[in-house]
Amino acid sequence: MAEWKRSHAEVFVPLVYRPGELAEVDFFEVVVGPPEARRKAHLFLMREMYGPQDFACLYDRQDQVCFLDGHVQAFEHFGGVPQRLVYDNLSSAVRKVLVGSERELTARFQALASHYVFEPCFARPGTGHDKGGVEARGKGIRLRHLTPIPKGTDLVEISRVLQARLDAQATAQAERIEESARAFLPLPQHPFRPERTLFLPVSGAAMVRLDNGHYSVPEGWARRQVEVRVGAREVTFVREDVHVVHRRLRGNEKSIQYTHYLEQLSRKTQALRQVAPELMRELGKPFDCLWNGLVEQHGPKDAARRFRTVLTTIRRDGLEPTRARLSWAIHEPQPLLALLGDVAAVPTRAVVPFPLQTIEVPTTSVALYDAILGVTP
Repeated sequence: MAEWKRSHAEVFVPLVYRPGELAEVDFFEVVVGPPEARRKAHLFLMREMYGPQDFACLYDRQDQVCFLDGHVQAFEHFGGVPQRLVYDNLSSAVRKVLVGSERELTARFQALASHYVFEPCFARPGTGHDKGGVEARGKGIRLRHLTPIPKGTDLVEISRVLQARLDAQATAQAERIEESARAFLPLPQHPFRPERTLFLPVSGAAMVRLDNGHYSVPEGWARRQVEVRVGAREVTFVREDVHVVHRRLRGNEKSIQYTHYLEQLSRKTQALRQVAPELMRELGKPFDCLWNGLVEQHGPKDAARRFRTVLTTIRRDGLEPTRARLSWAIHEPQPLLALLGDVAAVPTRAVVPFPLQTIEVPTTSVALYDAILGVTP
């Protein structure tokens, strides 16, 4: 049996890599974040085999959008496109495994390969060593660069730090990397858009559910249908040339912008009072100062009644013009009345000619008029 196993064991062929010819792609699970908020992330890794050089990027999920986005980012980082790329038979790229090396590709991956004109190749099912270069490199990155567990404000920052370390390590192979760069396929004039487009209904609360996440949209879109463009890190909602962008959520999270509900909040004082802290964070200064002053002077219930007139002004005139007027009115004894007054009452800085700047005109006194009229004080 030992002799039979030896004689039937697979014999591996030492491969030769040429400049710009081949790159291998894979995903790896990693852990990121501080101890109190550690979470799982997915490392997209593309390894150009001749240099060798690597591109790594972290994503919240391992879906087709992130898979395609990783390619676009990698090609931009390399400054070109390898002639062939090797993959596992992952569902983001392969729709059906055919005979031998033939595969039926998914529509979006076929579009990516056609856009950058590279040849996709696939490992044999159930065989891990057909692309052993990226497999070994992924484990090495996880042990060397992601241990101890990296910290950062978000995955974009962690990915940037990780890529800088990989680029610094690759400087020892600068000549080989330059050879590969000269042999790469050129980048197209416009990058591929790794987005998934679909149409979803908007609920009565002006919310859209996508992948178990809930996103707010303008209140006028309630109970209608909206176009959704799903990117790797952002989700864009489009209707009638209006674009609303949210961070792409993980799991059962919610992303609510209360500025989408200004009309309803201007009518519903109890709702305004309930969400006031969140709304003030979105509006920023000086709206938060005005709200705090109203609460201190009149209490939260009456403050909500008074502040809804500010929301009506924002809807009528726009956020930034109202902010500019309130920046002046906030210093008045009655800032709310000053804000709601005539716009022409807002003082503007006059340009005084230089010869007149040194002239001082003393203010007059009402007592002088009494003297002229012969009125005895």
